[in-house]
Amino acid sequence: MKRIIRLTVGWTFIVLGVLGLVLPFLQGILFIAIGLAIIAPEYQWAQDRLDWLRDRFPQVASGFDRAQERAESMISRLRFSRSE
Repeated sequence: MKRIIRLTVGWTFIVLGVLGLVLPFLQGILFIAIGLAIIAPEYQWAQDRLDWLRDRFPQVASGFDRAQERAESMISRLRFSRSE
């Protein structure tokens, strides 16, 4: 169940990120980074792309880390609220 939630949330963020690349009101690269951070434990290619983003944009790597922590806590809350 946790894997399904992780993949659903991660791919949702990636889709929002792709939309954000063409829509001016969404932060595309941020959403893509969050999505990659969420699905990285499931897919090696996602971890590789996330590492590339960290190398390419070192000044915002800490923002990626904070976003990943927030997303993980959101997934945990979703999982616990469904088990009650």
